[in-house]
Amino acid sequence: MSTRIVVVGGGTAGVRLAQRLPVTLLGEEPHAPYNRVLLADVLAGRYAPEVIALPDPREPVRRGVRAVRIDRAARIVACEDGTAVGYDRLVLATGSNPVLPPLRGLRGTRLPTGVHPFRTLDDCLELRALVRPGVRAVVIGGGLLGVSAARALAALGAEVVLTQQGERLMERQLDAQASELLRDHVESLGVEVHTECRVSGLRQEDGAVTAVELADGFVLDAQVVVLACGVRPRTGLALDAGLEVRKGIVVDDQLRTSDPYIHAIGDCAEHDGRVYGLAGPALEQADALADVLRPEALPADAPGAHPAYTGTRALTRLTLGGPVGLDLAAFGEATPLPGDDVVQLTDATRRAYRKVVVRGDRLVGGVLLGDLAAVGTLARAWEGDEVLPDAPLLHLLTHDGGS
Repeated sequence: MSTRIVVVGGGTAGVRLAQRLPVTLLGEEPHAPYNRVLLADVLAGRYAPEVIALPDPREPVRRGVRAVRIDRAARIVACEDGTAVGYDRLVLATGSNPVLPPLRGLRGTRLPTGVHPFRTLDDCLELRALVRPGVRAVVIGGGLLGVSAARALAALGAEVVLTQQGERLMERQLDAQASELLRDHVESLGVEVHTECRVSGLRQEDGAVTAVELADGFVLDAQVVVLACGVRPRTGLALDAGLEVRKGIVVDDQLRTSDPYIHAIGDCAEHDGRVYGLAGPALEQADALADVLRPEALPADAPGAHPAYTGTRALTRLTLGGPVGLDLAAFGEATPLPGDDVVQLTDATRRAYRKVVVRGDRLVGGVLLGDLAAVGTLARAWEGDEVLPDAPLLHLLTHDGGS
């Protein structure tokens, strides 16, 4: 008798696993599974929604089905529509929820008209219906998601203001110089950027947003507000079931939770103290779990068995449009520690910036803007934790990466 594998979550991780193994996949959204990374391109009008659909899994997805409870003793998942699905192995791929900031005028999860997170295809389609040339839009959050949203709204002709509480844009991935170049590019798209700027509240009229209030008393008129303040692992189902949860659902190298019959992958999973929240690690975790759950897989404690998943070195990439586009890639530690070696190349005329950080004989991080020709070689050296050759460090930033 085959093992019944049930996957809760129709996002990147869940669908990847369903492409590898025969599973019952429960997807909460009514849409066919899609690539969330490309939502900004749908918002900007570059792609139609159907273009970003993920490849079909081996079995049809049960769409619009929300899992509400796990009965671990009976090994059953109860769904909101009254159905129940039995499992031998359960995989939680529940993803993450957008963080809603504590602002005056924002209570609970019911948002004023015109205020939207930017996490789902429905969010994207609702924003497209609202935005037209001349609409005043404020994006709260200057990380990867906020920059992507601001670029897309500007492409639709909106008057966009991007607010960032931190000192610079994408401060988690970029150093100060790269962030400044990114800011210059975003502003060249017509986006007004405010950093070190804390939003304190929203003004409303008849239930619709009219303005964004800043902590310094300044007021930004707004007909549309996009909340891009980060995401939080979606762990409610796991918590209610009594599984161990810290930042995310805690898993071991076999992607097992504290219940050996339940696994977790993707944005909701915490492995070795880390929640990634990126597509690359979600795909790697799904592939690793597929190997664990195959009928011919060795038990974890059997001779010759190896850990399924030991972590991911995640590369961040972003492409910004405009009359002159900008490609960006960042990985590892972009800020050096004392004793590290740093190589930087800047070409102001081509708006290109490249930097790598080397610790001992290992590449530990880097940032590239505008010219990504060397990113493949750099990424392989970093992801493989390779010993660097005894050659001048400048070779790392040549177009061929020194190969």
